[in-house]
Amino acid sequence: NKESDIADFFGTSEDNNNNPNMMTTALARLRESFHNTRYVKNPIDAYIVYSEDAHQSEYVPDADKRRAFISKFDGSAGTAVVTKDSALLWTDGRYYLQASRQLDGDWTLMKATEAPTIPNWLTTNLSPKSKVGVDPKFISRASAKTLEKTLKKADMELVYVGDNLIDLVWDGKPAHPKNPIFLHPVKYAGKDFVEKIADVRTAIDQSQCDALIVSATDEIAWLFNLRGSDVEFNPVFIAYASVTKDATTLYVDPEKVPDDVATYLKNGNVTLKKYSDIYSDLRNFKENNLKVWLDPAKSNASIYNELISKQVLEKSSPVAHAKSLKNSTEISGMKESHRRDAAALISFFSWLEDALKEGRKLDEFSVSEKLAEFRSKQSDFVSLSFDTIAGSGPNGAIIHYRPEKETAAPVVADQLFLCDSGGQYRDGTTDVTRTIHFGTPSQHQRECFTRVLQGVINLNSIVFPKGTSGRELDLLARQSLWKAGLDYRHGTGHGVGAFLNVHEGPQGIHFRDTPVKVPLEPGMTVTNEPGYYEDGNFGIRIENVEYVVEKQTQFNFGDVKFYGFDTMTMVPIQQKMIEVSMLNKSELDWIDRYHQRVFSEISPLLEGRALQYLKRESAPIDRSSS
Repeated sequence: NKESDIADFFGTSEDNNNNPNMMTTALARLRESFHNTRYVKNPIDAYIVYSEDAHQSEYVPDADKRRAFISKFDGSAGTAVVTKDSALLWTDGRYYLQASRQLDGDWTLMKATEAPTIPNWLTTNLSPKSKVGVDPKFISRASAKTLEKTLKKADMELVYVGDNLIDLVWDGKPAHPKNPIFLHPVKYAGKDFVEKIADVRTAIDQSQCDALIVSATDEIAWLFNLRGSDVEFNPVFIAYASVTKDATTLYVDPEKVPDDVATYLKNGNVTLKKYSDIYSDLRNFKENNLKVWLDPAKSNASIYNELISKQVLEKSSPVAHAKSLKNSTEISGMKESHRRDAAALISFFSWLEDALKEGRKLDEFSVSEKLAEFRSKQSDFVSLSFDTIAGSGPNGAIIHYRPEKETAAPVVADQLFLCDSGGQYRDGTTDVTRTIHFGTPSQHQRECFTRVLQGVINLNSIVFPKGTSGRELDLLARQSLWKAGLDYRHGTGHGVGAFLNVHEGPQGIHFRDTPVKVPLEPGMTVTNEPGYYEDGNFGIRIENVEYVVEKQTQFNFGDVKFYGFDTMTMVPIQQKMIEVSMLNKSELDWIDRYHQRVFSEISPLLEGRALQYLKRESAPIDRSSS
């Protein structure tokens, strides 16, 4: 059988899982597969391993963490390239420190802000006629198109490899989850799924198509008002969906569908099919000459390759845009979940302050567990929305740091503590960062913190015309840092789902140039999270979740609407970290208004020591040194 063939070829055994050189062995075995005709028609010269699964998800089930397996780098973003004599890992600025710690001597870190792109590196470092292999299920149509075009110009070839070469060398690979799907009632969703599908059909008709393929798991969960738990921290399930003018189909493992969900879907005229049946239906679409709409950023190359290019409309999914525009029910639920989440976080900070005063020995992992305990006591709590980033001192400078039990650093009163955390609740998703000091911060730390805070205030205060994208606003959060020659290596904000993924598109606030401009619109949620990080010293980040609202302006130039932001996050900003002399009256007024609102909304949810903590931290700011 196939498994024994693999074992015979590679000489695998159960001992490999306990071999201290297993990763080097896996890399060597991967390279051996490059010229094995059981898996590749012709020998390949390089193999690309992406982070994403077949649905182009940022966060994936354990069974799809192929790049993490082969490289040992487990950040959420990164791409590995393995050639006959090189192994390279590309990632962005959030993960430079983490990757440098996790990659061993076999690997070279390629920093996205400094290194050539993967296609450019391949064409520069490989010989003409070289063949670059990828699994078509794990590369987006958009990425495949770009890569293929670049390689072709250099007289190279992109080769689709049917058998995933990482899977061949991954001993003990986890199985895909089969967790049950559950209903997301209209009292949380705000709109019946049948109405959502009707809206999709209108979009299909307006685009002169016959069918839409939905690949992104959060879009599918939103469209059908269903949720799952196939991916840790993300309430989604692995599935595809198709919508035609007269039929709706959900392709999912039948073991995941309880009777109540099956009945619910049947009543909404949804046909259930096996997950793999998407391919046979695509072939039927091709044979019947249907015009099919695919999102090239979310649909994998394997899906695209089942169709004829002239049959395909490559365009952003209408579901992604509709999902980003939260309705009034979702906005209300998000606000409520943020209030409860704030109560949990304030209670945690109060507890942590007292514990450190008592001299208790705490570390980053144990305090993360304690914060999860506080959140779990809130109503409608489901899970965390991501691994808590609890960075003490130098670890705060690792932008997406995750403490491990065995290596967690102590949390002490004389170092900055960066806490980026969030929860999944039935009525909303939260993501909040506060940087606090339980002792006496240095003047430099206070000044850096204040510049970051000014960025938060600048962005929150802006009023902008309809049609403005997040890229055009990003510099507002950096302006104060830039004046001092400082900056940060990440975007300023990402969308947040409504009891969905904590990272949601297509909206965002970032400096990257993107092919499609996404204007910010009322109902969109987005984080406001500038930061500053000194490697080996400390990290600072302040993060609020905000949502776009229409603003009433004195004038209405050109009959254009103007928008701004309102804040959902209700957690005080530590006042001892603020250098008041750097702030003007408008900025000081903003802080007092924010804290007044925080106290008004959260104090009814607290009592005892936590309430005292909130009173102190949300008191009017001392302006004597301003």
